[in-house]
Amino acid sequence: MKDPRDIIKRPVITERTMDLVADKKYTFEVDTRANRTEVKKAVEEIFEVKVEKVNIQNYDGKLKRVGRHTGYTPKRKKAIVTLTADSKEIELFEA
Repeated sequence: MKDPRDIIKRPVITERTMDLVADKKYTFEVDTRANRTEVKKAVEEIFEVKVEKVNIQNYDGKLKRVGRHTGYTPKRKKAIVTLTADSKEIELFEA
């Protein structure tokens, strides 16, 4: 199994994700090769909470130009993790 800290890259903190925290939904950027089961186990191990479900969103890289040179930004994967009702909150997202 992969190290949980290699699966969870960073939290995604925006106005929209902070609104989801009230519903016990937390958003993380995860490794592009990780699946729902690996994300669930990684969050449970790192933050010591119980995960109810995991939703995953894949983002392709955007085409960018600098002068006449073109390229793509890196692709990424975002996971929205819903905690069970009896789980504690994740301190990272507290205001």
